[in-house]
Amino acid sequence: MDFGRRGLDPSVLEASPRPSAPLSYVLITPARNEEEFIEGTIRSVVSQTVLPAKWVIVSDGSTDRTDEIVARSAAAHPWMELLRMPEHRDRSFAAKVHCFRAGQARIAGIDHDIIGNLDADITFEPGYFEFLLGRFAADLRLGVAGTPFVEGTEHYDFRYASLDHVSGACQLFRRECFEEVGGYIPVKEGGIDWIAVTTARMKGWTTRTFLEMSCFHHRKIGTGDSGRLSAIFKYGKKSYMLGGHPLWQTLRALFQMAKKPYIVGGLLVISGYAWGFLTRMKRPLSPELLRFYRREQMTRLKQILFRSAGAASSRRP
Repeated sequence: MDFGRRGLDPSVLEASPRPSAPLSYVLITPARNEEEFIEGTIRSVVSQTVLPAKWVIVSDGSTDRTDEIVARSAAAHPWMELLRMPEHRDRSFAAKVHCFRAGQARIAGIDHDIIGNLDADITFEPGYFEFLLGRFAADLRLGVAGTPFVEGTEHYDFRYASLDHVSGACQLFRRECFEEVGGYIPVKEGGIDWIAVTTARMKGWTTRTFLEMSCFHHRKIGTGDSGRLSAIFKYGKKSYMLGGHPLWQTLRALFQMAKKPYIVGGLLVISGYAWGFLTRMKRPLSPELLRFYRREQMTRLKQILFRSAGAASSRRP
């Protein structure tokens, strides 16, 4: 079974805070045509040292063997459930939210402290959820938690995405936090996980990516229905849609030019952002959330520039 590439030092779990009364959690997984990867995700969850009280896998009109694979596992594990949604032609982030909400309805009567949104194409270590539950137990203001993800040999780069952001590949929410932010909102173009996490911070909750562990993501982020170059362009458009500051986005594009595909990637990022601006792409954010996000970006930019200036001066003879 594939797990996070960083592996797990047993001392991590031993050193992790353990609750006096263990926290309970539920998982919801929207899945569309995931026969290639979902068996690995199921094996990862089934092998956890702390199992979920309930795991609802919502098949979003899958036309492959996804339903068959899930149904076979659910028959062996009573805390798993397959819920099927009607067929439709394409992937949609809004459809993912509708699936998640359908899954929520199935766990409404189950007592839980933590609710998790888990993608159908990731794998992780057996102690993954026990580790994250320990973090929630240690910090009552922790509203959203997760870990970095690994794609191939690439680790997530936190120079432009701080540890305050939590990847949508696997997001765990404290139940009270999830209810306060209003859960996920359906946005066809994406950003649903980002909006929920950023709203949580705006409302005073702590959100955190913990580096001690990682999960392995088997499909490139943003490429479920498109190629790599198209996904980069869409990332630029989404950055405009989610209110990214123009200065921040320009520097982000310059950073992207140093990564594969060299130069082209950065041009696609800034082109996507410009396209969003020129077409007046609708922003699904409140003015309050947009201002909060841009303040965060400018604060982080100042910190980056300050660290860079300090590093440069320290190298001078």
